[in-house]
Amino acid sequence: MWPLRLWDAQEVAIFLSLTLYVCHLAGAISIQSPQQSLTRPVQQDVLFSVDISCVGTPTIQWTFMSGRVSRDIGAWQPGGFTNVSEDYMDRVHTYTNGSMGLSALRIQDAGFYVITVTELSGSSKDEGFVLKVEEVLYEDLQFLAVFAVGLASLAGFLMVSMWLMDKAYCRIKAWRQRRQMPENDLTDLQPL
Repeated sequence: MWPLRLWDAQEVAIFLSLTLYVCHLAGAISIQSPQQSLTRPVQQDVLFSVDISCVGTPTIQWTFMSGRVSRDIGAWQPGGFTNVSEDYMDRVHTYTNGSMGLSALRIQDAGFYVITVTELSGSSKDEGFVLKVEEVLYEDLQFLAVFAVGLASLAGFLMVSMWLMDKAYCRIKAWRQRRQMPENDLTDLQPL
């Protein structure tokens, strides 16, 4: 027969600690994202799409990092307060699932974006995104093409103007020569 034994206080404490730890792991923060490296052209919008799951209502914070620069973008709680920094006030859109939209991208927006999700218990988790912002080259080519057409038109106008002025000069010169000639066609020839 199996001996029946009661647990002492230390064993009960260890059991409860392990049980709480396993329950805590089951309710851990989860941040899922379909894409963590994004590339967008200048003046376009980008959506940093995430899906957060955790126990309770989390606090979501987004931070921008590039080189030596680190700026807080904003923090909010789903269904609660939203605090977006003044630099991003007109360009950031927050969503209850933790996602963040950034509109009217600039070259300076390229860098590393970090989302930090913090539970009421104080535990937190970070996830990073890389954003590459590309300049649109076709706008530069369009400007260059319009500039070249403008220069070609100006050159054509100047060439036609010079041609017309040359024709006018030749006619004026011929008219003056005719005016200086004697009126009669008879010229006196003198013997040699």
